[in-house]
Amino acid sequence: MRPGLKDKRTVIFGASSGIGAAVARRFAACGANVLIHFNSNRAGAETVAAEIQKAGGKANVIGGDVSDGKIAARLVDEAAASLGGLDIVINNAGSMFGRTAIAAATDEQYRDVLDLNIGGVFFACRRAAAILQEQRSGTIINTTSVAARTGGGDGAGLYGSTKAFVSTLTRVLAKELAPFGVRVNAVAPGVIATNFHEKFSTPEQLAAAVKGIPLGRLGTSEDCVGAFEFLADDAMSGYITGQVIEVNGGQLMP
Repeated sequence: MRPGLKDKRTVIFGASSGIGAAVARRFAACGANVLIHFNSNRAGAETVAAEIQKAGGKANVIGGDVSDGKIAARLVDEAAASLGGLDIVINNAGSMFGRTAIAAATDEQYRDVLDLNIGGVFFACRRAAAILQEQRSGTIINTTSVAARTGGGDGAGLYGSTKAFVSTLTRVLAKELAPFGVRVNAVAPGVIATNFHEKFSTPEQLAAAVKGIPLGRLGTSEDCVGAFEFLADDAMSGYITGQVIEVNGGQLMP
C-alpha cells in the first residue's frame, strides 16, 4: 500500500457504480477514508461501502442530487463535517440522458444534461473550492470525457459539449486555487465498458468504437483508477495542476 493516500479524507460524487465505484475501492485499499456518493442508486453505493469495509477499509455513503446547487453545497459540507475536513474531492457524477442530434434535442434533455454534467460539477466545485481554499490544501479531480475533444459519437454532442465545460472549468479552478496550495485536474475516459454504455450505446456502436482504438478493446473501470490515484497522490503529482489525463486506449492522442 502506498502511503500517499493513507487517511486522506475523500468524497467521490457519482460512486455507486462504474468508474466512481472502482475509484472508491482503489482509494480505500490505499488507506483513504472514503465517502461514496449516490443519487438514486443507494443499494449500489451501500454495496460498494460494504465491500470496502469487509476488506478492512473505511467507507460510508452520502446521498443527494448534485444537480441542485443547494443540495450539492450541503453534501460537500456534510462530507467535510463527517470526515473532519476534505483532502480529495472527485466529481464523477454525469449522464447522457439519451443520444440525439442537436437539432432534435428537446428542452428537457438540454436541461437534464446541463444540470447534471455542468451544474453538478460546478456546484460541488464551488463549495469545495471555498473549503479547500480556507484549508490551504487539498485536490479536486473532475471526470470529463474523450467526447470533450472529439464532440462525441452518434448523438453524443450535447454530452460532449458539457464535458468540454468540465475540462475548461478544471483549468480555471487550477489557476484560481493554486495560490492556496490546492491542485485541480481531470481524467478523461474514452469508451469504457460500464452500465453507462450498456444504457446508451448499441453493440454495433461499441464494435465500431473498438475499431478506432489502437489497443483493440474497450476500457474498463479499473483501467481508469490509476489516473485518479496518480492525481490524488501529492508524492506522485504534487507539481501537476490544470491537466486532463486521457485514458482511452489510444483512441485520441492529443
